[in-house]
Amino acid sequence: MLETLGLVSLDDLIEAAVPQTIRMEAELDLPEPRTEPEILAELRDLAARNRVFRSYQGLGYHECITPPVIQRCILEDPGWYTAYTPYQAEIAQGRMEALLNFQTVVSDLTGLPVANASLLDEATAAAEAMTFCRRVLIRRGGNRVFFVSRQCHPQTIEVIRTRARPLGIEVEVSDHETITFRPEVFAVLVQYPTTDGRVPDYEDLCRRAREAGVLVVVAADLLSLALLRPPAEFGADVVVGNSQRFGVPLGYGGPHAAFMATRDEYKRQLPGRIVGVSRDAEGRPAVRLALQTREQHIRRDRATSNICTAQVLLAVMASMYAVYHGPEGLRRIAGRIRRAALVLAAALRQAGCGVGEALFFDTLRVTPGSRSQVEVLQAARERGINLRAFKNGDIGVALGETVEVQDLIDLVASFAGEGSGVAEADLERLAGEVDENISAPHRRSGEFLTHPNFHAYRSETELLRYMQRLRSRDLSLTTSMIPLGSCTMKLNAAAEMAPITWPGFSALHPFAPEDQAEGYRTLIERLSGWLKEITGFAGVSMMPNSGAQGEFAGLLVIRAWQAARGQERRDICLIPESAHGTNPASAVMSGMEVVVVRCDTGGNIDLGDLRDKAAAHGDRLAALMVTYPSTHGVFEESIREICEIVHARGGQVYLDGANMNALVGLCRPAALGADVCHVNLHKTFCIPHGGGGPGMGPICVAAHLVPFLPRHPLDATGDPQRVGPVSAAPHGSPSVLPISYAYIAMMGAAGLRRATQVAILSANYIARRLEAHYPLLYAGTNGLVAHECILDTRPFKKSAGIEAEDIAKRLMDYGFHAPTMSWPVAGTLMVEPTESESKQEIDRFCDALISIREEIRQVESGAADRQNNPLKNAPHTAQSLARSWERPYSREVAAFPAPW
Repeated sequence: MLETLGLVSLDDLIEAAVPQTIRMEAELDLPEPRTEPEILAELRDLAARNRVFRSYQGLGYHECITPPVIQRCILEDPGWYTAYTPYQAEIAQGRMEALLNFQTVVSDLTGLPVANASLLDEATAAAEAMTFCRRVLIRRGGNRVFFVSRQCHPQTIEVIRTRARPLGIEVEVSDHETITFRPEVFAVLVQYPTTDGRVPDYEDLCRRAREAGVLVVVAADLLSLALLRPPAEFGADVVVGNSQRFGVPLGYGGPHAAFMATRDEYKRQLPGRIVGVSRDAEGRPAVRLALQTREQHIRRDRATSNICTAQVLLAVMASMYAVYHGPEGLRRIAGRIRRAALVLAAALRQAGCGVGEALFFDTLRVTPGSRSQVEVLQAARERGINLRAFKNGDIGVALGETVEVQDLIDLVASFAGEGSGVAEADLERLAGEVDENISAPHRRSGEFLTHPNFHAYRSETELLRYMQRLRSRDLSLTTSMIPLGSCTMKLNAAAEMAPITWPGFSALHPFAPEDQAEGYRTLIERLSGWLKEITGFAGVSMMPNSGAQGEFAGLLVIRAWQAARGQERRDICLIPESAHGTNPASAVMSGMEVVVVRCDTGGNIDLGDLRDKAAAHGDRLAALMVTYPSTHGVFEESIREICEIVHARGGQVYLDGANMNALVGLCRPAALGADVCHVNLHKTFCIPHGGGGPGMGPICVAAHLVPFLPRHPLDATGDPQRVGPVSAAPHGSPSVLPISYAYIAMMGAAGLRRATQVAILSANYIARRLEAHYPLLYAGTNGLVAHECILDTRPFKKSAGIEAEDIAKRLMDYGFHAPTMSWPVAGTLMVEPTESESKQEIDRFCDALISIREEIRQVESGAADRQNNPLKNAPHTAQSLARSWERPYSREVAAFPAPW
């Protein structure tokens, strides 16, 4: 590969491709690399330091059972976890059907007709619902107060406050029973069941809200809706929640797939992706992403949300849980949990505890009898049980799918003491006495999950075949390289993936006491230290659970620092045309006004335009968001000058870490002049894309910004100058952190540097091999690119009527996913090969594109018809080949165009 570029070594390549002014001199100070067996032993030790108690804390997280067939064939299967976001529908029918199943579960259980294909967690979903309601009502002159019931989960309330503050939304937290719908209230959020377990009747609230023109958001427990009245029936306009208890492990907080459902008339305002039913070219039913023009990459600062990574892999798991159990199974599981809660309540009453008479599903708020709260909690801890402590001395007990008779015995003993506990026979007697009936209006009536998919796969054999059938309709890294620019579809090594399903990492509740999470604490501290060394920054927050959440959190940190210095007026964010697509949406979410900075013909930021706009906005300049290397695939030599221009005007520099795969071990963002960056662990540091998530986007910040890093509402500090929580759990989605930990530990400093060098080599090798066939749009020093290159396919539209989309579809016939299409420049293809692909695979991809170029030449010369040719008719399905063939080229040309 180096010979093709006329170079001798990787060091020669870096000397030629990466500006000397930005390169770091010393090696990264990281531990010596460990082997796979060594790092697995180290992670086993860390997992063992986490003590897995039985968790009855609730707060939206519950113990559940992951069916082993789903764990093995979805969560642990690279055919599912290495797939990309389903933008190319023809090679994503499997995961899109699974997501359609997920949407159907949410829609059926909530009673609302439109649901999205997942969000990040319940708290951020509720915050998305707040801004969603504001958008819906803005045309009606909607006002600025969002009412939140104090019976919502505390982390949800705090995340909503974080989101509301920069947007000028006033959050009013009070009892929903006493709310008056003043003209300034635009929406209200309630919890169903409440955070302490009660099941209120919200019908009157919804009626009064509707009369006042106020929208009602319900944060619902999805499993409870198998027994309880759907929120749509009592008047909810929006329902949000978390699908974690549908077979997804606790994972110390995530990742889990949240959801949002709403009325049909609001679907264009719905954040996140939506899978819709359509028809293929043959007229057969098929699925595709619907209403894609809402997406933030396209709408930028006019986007409905900055959501990019969702939680597709976890949504697929939850959907399969529902497919496997079906409606009768979900009713049975929900009914068993509720029966256990009823029996526990009866036993606790007999033991002298106060439980109350309000209707509940699975959660009890208990007033201890003879023992104090401290004594009960300690007695429970001694039995390996965690409970929730309320400030008034009450105790919360939230049961889940795993509860057994012995658990109930231990719970009663914790409250009542050994001598006054209960035996199994006592519980059996109580089980025969409790009234399981749910009276009207709270009882669910009518059927749900009536689609055949939820009735056809009851045996493991049938479910296994269904999941494998869907998997076979998709293209993942198990098939071929996925050369998407700015998406970094790289190896997710099996040794990195193995630990995430170990109970020591997967079974902890996010609010487990710190002394039970020593392994996680050590892992997070070490990983944070490594990220600080790699980026050159002084502090890290792991809380953001996606790259876009990291952008939002980083900008809030900048604004908090400026506010502490009396500069709240700074609200202008400069964003170059070459920046990552979520940047403008994140800036708007953080309360800033976006000003676009032009790029020159070489793809670099126009320094003159930057200076002019920085000067024009003077003391209002808050930040510049810059992607480095840029999405144009070049190392901009003026990056330090760019940062100096912004700093001179009092602004801060946010560096988008989407392209860190070109920097690690060679350059540090902090040394370039940036003040904060987010790191996409699901790109550079090997957490897999999972068909569109999970992700993690921790932020790294300079020393002056460390005091402002996000705090969690359950942290002891509660420092008011720090940014509020941006995710439901204190550490975002920590159960995937062992992946990045293992990657860095096994690579070491030299390995990380070499990976970056090879990623840059691969991109330049592709550019050189294809330069005679496809013009290269941008290049940097010495005509070289960074880790990705943009192929200009726009000339083919005039010469042959062929567009980038035609090439993308034709690549499917060659067995490849398309590069990033028409972004950041319309009519182009952006290619990122990463360091993980062999020369053989890269050559195969190049050969495919060269062969396609020859097919375009056939059209240009008139040898092939401009409309009826292999590119315009691509992709060619097996079914199309089996019918009579009337096209002017052969079946072999159509479906077998290459030797492989």
